[in-house]
Amino acid sequence: MHLSPRCGAKTRSGTPCSGPAMPNGRCRMHGGASPGAPRGQANGMYRHGRYTGESLAQRRMVNMWVRVMRQAAQS
Repeated sequence: MHLSPRCGAKTRSGTPCSGPAMPNGRCRMHGGASPGAPRGQANGMYRHGRYTGESLAQRRMVNMWVRVMRQAAQS
């Protein structure tokens, strides 16, 4: 840990950050945004299927038809 490369980002006091660097070259505080969790079942959070691509597309289609029917009923 002590031999790992250092972040080196400029701190508020003007000195370089001495936190251990991640693969992107900065520490966990200065590394920028996280890329997020992996997509699909790789993140191990698939439980009920409510947010799968197929169910989202189906809900969008149903909502579109509801809008069309409401517009038809009003005219």
